[in-house]
Amino acid sequence: MGRNNDTFTLIIDRNKEAWGKFRRALRKEDQLLFDEMWRAPKLHLAAGAFIAKEVPLETILMSMLLEQYKKIRRLEAAEQHTILPA
Repeated sequence: MGRNNDTFTLIIDRNKEAWGKFRRALRKEDQLLFDEMWRAPKLHLAAGAFIAKEVPLETILMSMLLEQYKKIRRLEAAEQHTILPA
């Protein structure tokens, strides 16, 4: 019988578990933000499954970074719309 590969969702969950001690050492409000960050890779399951076989944590972190970058761009765009020209 051939060996089945883990799903990217399972890879994400295992990596999150590995960071459990780090999470527990954070303040409560930071724990909530930490958990929110770990939802980001699940928004990119298809891309993650495609490349995660190389170095899974890099794929997870890149997904988190992409979501942070998108938030920054949205904030910048919103800020440009609210600033009135001099």
